[in-house]
Amino acid sequence: MIKRLKQDDYFKTADLALAAAINLFIPLEAVDKVNPNKALFIFLQTQQTLEIIESFWKRQLQVEPLSYFNSLRTLKARLYER
Repeated sequence: MIKRLKQDDYFKTADLALAAAINLFIPLEAVDKVNPNKALFIFLQTQQTLEIIESFWKRQLQVEPLSYFNSLRTLKARLYER
C-alpha cells in the first residue's frame, strides 16, 4: 500500500539558519525555487521536526559547530544548483 503525503505533511522554511539546524537531524526533502526571490527548504514534518524547531527558537538546540557549518554549506550549494 502506498501512503500519499499531503502538503500538511511537510514543514517549509525560507530561513537558512533554521533549515541548516533541522538538516542535522532530518533529511532535506526538496528545495522549492519557484519564487526566484525566496527559496523554501522542505522537510518531512514529524514530532521530532517540531521539537527541533522549538529548541532552535528557544536557543536551546545544541549542535556540533563544524556539522552545522557543513549543513549550511550543503544547503547553500542546493540553492545554487540548476
